[in-house]
Amino acid sequence: MGIKVQDLAFVRFSAPDLDTMESFLTDFGMARAERSAEAVYMRGFDPDQFLHVTHRGDPGFVAVAFEAASILDLEALAKSENASIGKLDGPGGGAVIRLNDPNGFRVEVVAGRAPADRIEVRRAVLANDAYETPRQNTLKRLPHAPSHVKRLGHCVLNVKDFRESEAWYKSRLGLITSDEIDLGGGKALGAFLRCDRGAIPSDHHTLFLVGAGKPKFNHAAFEVADFDDLMCGNDWLREKGRHHEWGVGRHVLGSQIFDYWRDPWGHTVEHWTDGDLLDTAWGSRVATVQELMGTQWGPPAPPTMG
Repeated sequence: MGIKVQDLAFVRFSAPDLDTMESFLTDFGMARAERSAEAVYMRGFDPDQFLHVTHRGDPGFVAVAFEAASILDLEALAKSENASIGKLDGPGGGAVIRLNDPNGFRVEVVAGRAPADRIEVRRAVLANDAYETPRQNTLKRLPHAPSHVKRLGHCVLNVKDFRESEAWYKSRLGLITSDEIDLGGGKALGAFLRCDRGAIPSDHHTLFLVGAGKPKFNHAAFEVADFDDLMCGNDWLREKGRHHEWGVGRHVLGSQIFDYWRDPWGHTVEHWTDGDLLDTAWGSRVATVQELMGTQWGPPAPPTMG
């Protein structure tokens, strides 16, 4: 019996130097939630206790976690998967079950986490355009500072067999297709999958599976406050000498404004804002590789992307 997850919860990595990772993630716009000798938990300004974890160890991607609607859903999934429910590490407590997908990726499903206090950040200053001018007698002045990460929006995984992986995630986590990438001849490269929350709109994609033939972490994407906030973060990261990967631009599929960076061990992480929100009734569509790789504006993707 599968369930319908509500969102992503967090991603886990390992790295030999927690100071170096925390420094990067602070420049990226996160705040420390908790730290021990063996792990650092980082959060955004939403009430999630944490959205990025780094454990001390060899560099690598460890796991992606999804949020179940309730402990009852977690129990149902645990029963159908013959999995045990354990205590979730880190601030906020909660419960977790740990599964392995067909590619060997660790997938955690969590529930019952206590919320954190929301961090108050600068609200967007109203923008004037050619049609409306709501900002009057107010000067727009932006801080010289990192972006403000709000939440984890999506994760992208390269998989060995797209159809096998698609079936696994849909049957267990209730994900539904937004855009399937057509290669022609009845073959699909992959698909953007979103949470099925009925009439409540979800991000265009929570998980993107790419049938690359070889399992590998592709990237994780974090929502920031707004477009100005994303651009301030771009300036900040460049000044700090961080490794820029791709952007700034606006995707075709998902429509979000994007900016991609690499952490100190080469994992790609994305800032994004202004993405599509779709309810279940919107359905799904088939898209082209050109739409996948294209932008509505901004530079083309570098060959290293993904």
